Amino acid sequence: MPAAPPRTPDVWVILPTYNEAENLERIVGAVLEHLPESRRVLIVDDNSPDGTGEIADRLADGDDSVAVLHRDRKEGLGPAYLAGFRVALDGGAERIIEMDADFSHDPSYLPRLIDATEGADLAIGSRYVPGGGITEWGPVRRFISRGGSAYARTALGLPVKDLTGGFKCFRRIVLETINLDTIEARGYAFQVETTYRAIKSGFRVVEVPIVFKDRADGTSKMSKAIIAEAMWRVPAMRFRRR
Repeated sequence: MPAAPPRTPDVWVILPTYNEAENLERIVGAVLEHLPESRRVLIVDDNSPDGTGEIADRLADGDDSVAVLHRDRKEGLGPAYLAGFRVALDGGAERIIEMDADFSHDPSYLPRLIDATEGADLAIGSRYVPGGGITEWGPVRRFISRGGSAYARTALGLPVKDLTGGFKCFRRIVLETINLDTIEARGYAFQVETTYRAIKSGFRVVEVPIVFKDRADGTSKMSKAIIAEAMWRVPAMRFRRR
């Protein structure tokens, strides 16, 4: 009997990385542990100088469930995710997950996010619904995060509590519909914009409670430039065509 053709992975997890050498091998192992059998982890590395890309290649060489997309330079979170989304869609993904590579998003929540898309089109791991929360952050960063979500929610008139959250599971149809080619946000405004476009396109969005943890290794990518971009880009979304 001829061998059956390999099954196209249903679930893809996009892991954008820049200088995540300390975390990458552990996070990939933890992610694979909590995914269904038909899955793929796509590491999108922005030419990290700390050797993250080399570690990613080694992991991919040892496991068909891991793939790597090397990019020439660091351009921000949004462009990295967009590049990963396109690869996943071309690869036949039915559900596409985005999450951080630093363990701030606990891989044990992955099955809940995937299950939530049985009755919704986009599931968001939410820090600000009952059962969700944040550990290890000081009051200033908590204020910035919660205030940013409140600002975006008010500016855009949306009911979602955690608009800046970056732990999400999209059904394929959402990413095919919201016109990825016109998304320009590079920082955390990218998270707001993808959710905003999904809702405006008529898709159902649900929030799944998660507890967010601060990274244990490496350094945060948050910057004043990212906050400034969100301040002007979020209200501008209301006046742009999709």
